Amino acid sequence: MTRQAQIDRDHQPAAEKPKNNEERRGFEAEVSRLLKLMVHSVYSDRDIFLRELVSNACDACDKLRYEALTKPELQAGEGDFAIHISIDKKASILRISDNGIGMDHDDLINHLGTIARSGTAAFLEKVSGDQKPDLSLIGQFGVGFYSSFMVADSVRVISRKAGSADAWEWESDGEGSYVMRPASRDQHGTSIDVHLKADAKEYLEPSRLRTILQRYSDHISVPIYLDDGDPKSDQTADETPKPVNDGSALWVRPKSDITPDLYTAFYQHVAHAHDEPALVLHTKAEGVISYTALLFIPQNRPMDLFDPARKPRVKLYVKRVFISDDNDELLPGYLRFFKGVVDSEDLSLNISREMLQQNPVVRRIRKALTNKALAELQKTADKDSDRYGKIWDAFGAVLKEGLYEDADRRPALLKLARFRSTHADGLISLADYLGRMKDNQKAIYYVTGNDLAAVRRSPQLEGFRARDVEVLLLCDPVDEFWLSAVNAYEDKPFKSITRGGSDLKDLEPKDPTADAETKDKDASDRHDAAIDSLITALKSLLGTQISDVRSSDRLTQTAACLVAEDNGLDLHLERILRQHQQLDQMAMGKILEINPDHSLIKAMAAQCASKEGYDRLADSAELLLDQARILEGEGPSDPTAFAQRLARLMEQGLPSQ
Repeated sequence: MTRQAQIDRDHQPAAEKPKNNEERRGFEAEVSRLLKLMVHSVYSDRDIFLRELVSNACDACDKLRYEALTKPELQAGEGDFAIHISIDKKASILRISDNGIGMDHDDLINHLGTIARSGTAAFLEKVSGDQKPDLSLIGQFGVGFYSSFMVADSVRVISRKAGSADAWEWESDGEGSYVMRPASRDQHGTSIDVHLKADAKEYLEPSRLRTILQRYSDHISVPIYLDDGDPKSDQTADETPKPVNDGSALWVRPKSDITPDLYTAFYQHVAHAHDEPALVLHTKAEGVISYTALLFIPQNRPMDLFDPARKPRVKLYVKRVFISDDNDELLPGYLRFFKGVVDSEDLSLNISREMLQQNPVVRRIRKALTNKALAELQKTADKDSDRYGKIWDAFGAVLKEGLYEDADRRPALLKLARFRSTHADGLISLADYLGRMKDNQKAIYYVTGNDLAAVRRSPQLEGFRARDVEVLLLCDPVDEFWLSAVNAYEDKPFKSITRGGSDLKDLEPKDPTADAETKDKDASDRHDAAIDSLITALKSLLGTQISDVRSSDRLTQTAACLVAEDNGLDLHLERILRQHQQLDQMAMGKILEINPDHSLIKAMAAQCASKEGYDRLADSAELLLDQARILEGEGPSDPTAFAQRLARLMEQGLPSQ
C-alpha cells in the first residue's frame, strides 16, 4: 500500500459512520473565548499554525518513543516515526499526520475541549482587544492546536491511541461546540484535516509549505514528508522520499554550524514563542558528567511565569530520546524563565520521572547547569548592560526568589541584582550604590511598595533627598521576603527607611551651604515646649492606635508619617500579610512621626496650649493619623468617622452666613 493510500485509508468520510454514535459537546468557557479570537483573527503571521501542529506531532512521536522503552509492544511493527503533510487542493484540505502516541476518547476531550494550564485566563485578557501579536504566545499553554482556526473553516481530528484498537474523530468549526464520533484508523497516531478558509488557500501551495517548514521546523528530530504531488519535486515515484527538514537534533551540532536564524527557529519551537531570544546558552559538558544544554531566555515574560507550581519548562532528553518536559529537577524554580533542552549521556533511557528526583546524576547536572546559567547572566551584565537590563526588567522579580531560597549562590545573585533608586533613572547594581555612599553612611537604605510611582512619593524619602542620601526603590512582592534572609551586602546592612530611626542626624548634608539649614531642622535642636506638649497630647488622644509619637527628622514637606518600630514589621510587609489574612489587624503597633516645622503641626501645637484648644484637638489628631495612613496606601480606620470629622473641620473653616 502506498503512503498516500495509507493516509487516505485512515480518513473515512464522516457520513459513513453511524450518526447515532455522535456526541456533541460544548467547549469550556476559556476555550470558547480563545476560539473566538482565532476564528476572527486578523493576525498577520498566520504561518505559526503549521509550526504548532508540526510541533505537536513531534511531541506525540517523542512521547511514544519514551513509552515504548518500557512497553515495546506499543510500537511493534509500526516502523520509524514520521510526520506526513498532504494537500487536497480540490477539497481545500491540508492534512498533518503522525504515528505518535495518539489520543483516545477522553484524551480528545481533555486536550481539545479543555484548557488546564494555569494562567490561561490572564493570557486571554491580554490577547483580547488590539494586542494581536500576543496570539503567538498560545503555544505556551499547550493549546497551539487552536491556532489552526486562524486559517480554517473547520478542523477534523482522527486519532488512535497506541495500545488501543479504537479510533475517534473530533470535529469543530470553532463556533462553541465540537462533535465526537467513532472512527477508523489502521495505526496509532493522529491526523488533522484543516479545511482552509477562502483567504488561506496559499497553504495549499507546496512551495509555500516548504518555505514555512524549513523556516520553523528544520530542526525537528522527526522527519517531515511533504506529499505535494508536484511533478517538479526533487524525487520521483521510484525514489526514497526525502524529508523537508534536516531532522538532526540542533543541540548536538557544532556551534560553528548553527546560524542565529537556526537558534531562533529552535527557540520559537521549544518555547512556543514568536520573538527572538534575549539570550542563548549552548553548552556541552564532558568528564564526570556528560550533557548538552541549549537554553534560551525569552524577551518577554511568559504568561505562566508566576504559576504557583514554579516549574521550569526545560525538556529532558537521554541520548536524543525525549524523556520529560514537565519537571523541576534540572533547574531551580528561580530560573524557570529559561526554555530549552538538556540531553544527558549518563542517564538510563528507562528512567522514570519519580527516579529523576532521586538521581545523583540529575543533581550534578542541576548544580552545573545552574552555575553556568548564572555565569552567563553575569557575563551579559558585564559586557552588555542594556541587554541585561531588559532581561532583568522581565525576569528580575523571579531571579530575586533565589536570594531567599539559595543561600549558596546568594553572593552571585546579589551581584546580578539590579534596582531602581532615587539617584538614577535606570537600573543600578549594589556595587554602584556602595560607590555613592556617604563617608559616614553605615547602611544600604531602601523603601518598599506596590509600584514605582507610589514608592517615589513616600513621605519618608523627604529627609534622605534633602541630604542627598540614595535610597533603593523596591516594588516586587518578593523584595520583602529576600530582605528578611539577606542581612547585608559587603558588610553594609540593609535598612528600611520606614522602620526604626532614620539615622539622618549622622549623615552629612548635601553641600556646605545647606549645613546650617539642616542643623536648624535637626530634631534635637527643634524640640520646644509646645511640640513636647503636642506629642504628649497626641499620645493621650490616639491611645492604643499608635505605639508612640515622636518628632521626625525624615520629613521636610509632609506633616506626619507612620513608621514601624525597630523590631517590627516593615509597613509594606505588614500590609501584604494582612491582605493574605496572615496577620491580626491590630497585631502591630506603629509610630506616628510629626514634622515640627510644618505649618499644620505648629498650629496644632499652638492650639494645644489652651484648655479650650486641647478639647478641640481630638478631631485634628484623628485626622492627622488617618492622613498618615492614607499616605501609606491604607484607608482610614473608620471611614464614616473620618468623613464626619473632616466635615466638622471644613465647616469651622468656612465663613458663617
